[in-house]
Amino acid sequence: MANKRITSQDVANLAGVSRTTVSLVLNEVKGIHISPETRQKVQDAAEQLGYIPNATAQALATRRTRAIGLVMTRSPHHIASDAFLPQIIGGLLDVIREHKLRLLIESVDENHRDRAYLDLVHAKHIDGMILLTPRMDDAALSKLEESDVPTVLMGKLNGTRLFSVDVNNRLAAKIAVDYLLDLGHTRIACISNAPDSYSASPERVLGYMDALEGAGIAVDEALIFYADFDPQSGFERTEALLQSGKTFTAIFVASDNVAMGVKAALRAAGRRVPEDISIVGFDDIPWAQYSDPPLTTVRLPAQELARTACMVLLDILQGVVPEQKMKILGTELVVRQSCRKL
Repeated sequence: MANKRITSQDVANLAGVSRTTVSLVLNEVKGIHISPETRQKVQDAAEQLGYIPNATAQALATRRTRAIGLVMTRSPHHIASDAFLPQIIGGLLDVIREHKLRLLIESVDENHRDRAYLDLVHAKHIDGMILLTPRMDDAALSKLEESDVPTVLMGKLNGTRLFSVDVNNRLAAKIAVDYLLDLGHTRIACISNAPDSYSASPERVLGYMDALEGAGIAVDEALIFYADFDPQSGFERTEALLQSGKTFTAIFVASDNVAMGVKAALRAAGRRVPEDISIVGFDDIPWAQYSDPPLTTVRLPAQELARTACMVLLDILQGVVPEQKMKILGTELVVRQSCRKL
């Protein structure tokens, strides 16, 4: 049945019971007498077939779970140090509360098994999921595409059949670097937000390259470093940049969270911002305007991204197919005091 959606009738046929019995067992309906042996046969059949209940408007109407999951493909360490994440959760809660749903938050590390996402659906009883920062090398996503689990990506992945919500990372990065170029900087380093297996990271690096090439400046690969979401990685990449001996007057940092570590490393090396090195960040997380100096950065509409992703997921659950496979929200450059004109 690999190419066919498994239904409760398939489970019933294999277990030798009625479809109603399958529904009563798998939905754990109370007050109904079903023998332990029959319950076990139904559960074994569902497990053998890989049956996942169809999460649609019918599921919401019957209040089977009324829960959606936010799933992150990052380590607990990265999640704990992510200053961007609270805005995502806040945006989701805006919609969740309005529709009287529940939000479950889960993480799947990079060594997860092929069926990790589907296992989450089974174990946590969620109707659908929002997948944050999907990886381009994530083979398990194909399992989601083949399943009936409604899923919305927060992030762009080429070639996927899943719906997604994102910003134009490449264009936003280009605008940020264009600003540095307009100030007279020509030796501009780039420290990206994450490893290049995460889609936003290479997109932001490409935007950096677009700006340099548009200004007739050759891209120096030795000035490009990939961080790993957190301030510590920003600190370490900046140390490596300084130790490289390369000259630069500005850094485009593709994450404000990473920029915290970048600024700390520059300060430890006796470099002042912006007197010695100008910095442009990305995200506009809450601390950016209160840092010393206040950080010029690309404002990413985090809460609106989350709200939009959640509304798209609810549409799918209600049987409404979104008109667009991908929704792109706008960004803007917020100019503060972390850059100077040469």
